Amino acid sequence: MRRWEHFDYEERDSVATLTFSRPERLNSLTFEVYADLRDLTDSLRSRGDEVRVLVISGKGRGFCSGGDVDQIIAELLKMDTRGVYEFARMTGACVRNLREIPQPVIAAVNGIAAGAGAVIAAAADIRVLAESASFHFLFTSVGISGGDMGVCWLLPRIVGLGRATEILLLGGKITSHEAEAWALASRVVPDDKLDAAVAEYVGRFQELAPWGLAMTKEMLNRSASTDYSSAIEMEGWTQTLLMKAEDFREFHAGFTGKRKPEFRGR
Repeated sequence: MRRWEHFDYEERDSVATLTFSRPERLNSLTFEVYADLRDLTDSLRSRGDEVRVLVISGKGRGFCSGGDVDQIIAELLKMDTRGVYEFARMTGACVRNLREIPQPVIAAVNGIAAGAGAVIAAAADIRVLAESASFHFLFTSVGISGGDMGVCWLLPRIVGLGRATEILLLGGKITSHEAEAWALASRVVPDDKLDAAVAEYVGRFQELAPWGLAMTKEMLNRSASTDYSSAIEMEGWTQTLLMKAEDFREFHAGFTGKRKPEFRGR
C-alpha cells in the first residue's frame, strides 16, 4: 500500500481512514495535500473489494479550514491563467472522486470546516458533526465565486436551492445544529461521542453489499442530471445486474439458512 505523505492514512478491517494532519494550521490544505487527496481517492475506484468504507476526519480542533492562505493563495497570485486553471481542475477532481468512488464516504466533522474543507465534507455521503463543529462556505468573503469544486451542483441537492443560495452568497457561519436542521449534517453528537457515532455508521455499511452501495451512489449521482423516464430505465438495468450477482444469492441463502449473509461485492 502506498504511503501518503501529506495526511495520515490507514486501512483496517476494510475501512480506510484519512485524517488531515496539520492541526497547527487547522488542517488547511496545500498543493500537496490536494494532490494526495486526488490520487488516493482515484486509487480507491478499483478497490471496492478491499476497502468498504472511507472515513475522513481532522486532527486537533479543526476538520479542514480550506486552502492555506500563505501556501496556496499567495502562490496562486503569482501564477498565470493556465496554472490557476490546472489548480482548479485538481481541486475539482478531489470532490468528483469522492462522489464517484464505490465506497460510502463518511465525514467525521470534528471542528471547523471552511472553504474547500466545507465542500469536501459536503461531498461525503454521510456527515457526522460534533456539536462544536461548524461550516463556513466563505468563498465570496475572499473575493471569489461561491461556486467552487462543484459545490453549486452539490449543495442545492442537499439543502435546496434557496438555502444553498443564501449559504454560498453570504458565506456566514453555520452551526452544527443549523446544519442538522438544513440536512447538511446527517447527525450531530456531543464532541466526545463523535468517534462512536462514526463507528456505528461504519459497522452498518460493513454489513451491506458493497456493490449495492456502489450502484446506489451511482444512481443518485446520475439521477440528478437525467429525466425521470431515463432514471427508471437506468435503475431497471442496474437492478437486473445486481439480481444476477453473487451477493443477491448470498442474501437469499442467509435468509433461508437463518444466518447473516456474508457479502463479498460480487
